Amino acid sequence: MTTTWILTANRSSASLFESDWPGKSMRRIQDIPHIQGRMQNKDIDADKPGRSFDSFGQGRHAMSTEQEPTEHIAQKFALDLAELLKKGRVTHAYDKLVLMAEPKFLGILRAALDANTAALVVQTVNKELLNVKEEDLAKYLK
Repeated sequence: MTTTWILTANRSSASLFESDWPGKSMRRIQDIPHIQGRMQNKDIDADKPGRSFDSFGQGRHAMSTEQEPTEHIAQKFALDLAELLKKGRVTHAYDKLVLMAEPKFLGILRAALDANTAALVVQTVNKELLNVKEEDLAKYLK
């Protein structure tokens, strides 16, 4: 029997399911909350960006950051999820992997996966499906 893990995720939480997909059975293995993912930039980064003088002239401007704080938090959560998926792969807990997430977070998550785990991804779904009932998730699987 082939075991498939199905991860539904967004920036603030994830749910992991196990299935004998393409069969019918699906069971929830774990819910993974990530409260920091609900925060906004203004809540995370209380300080204003630094200020700098222009190279020429007397103008001043705010220095920009390389990455928004919310993006950094999303990347950290994606790395945590990727580590969970890697551990499952190493222990042979699953044979195939399906990722379901809103498009931006799905890209972050795919980038966080190591090559061997990424090779087990058989389908991705670019939709926010975290609040969909378990029995309705199967509709989105090929």
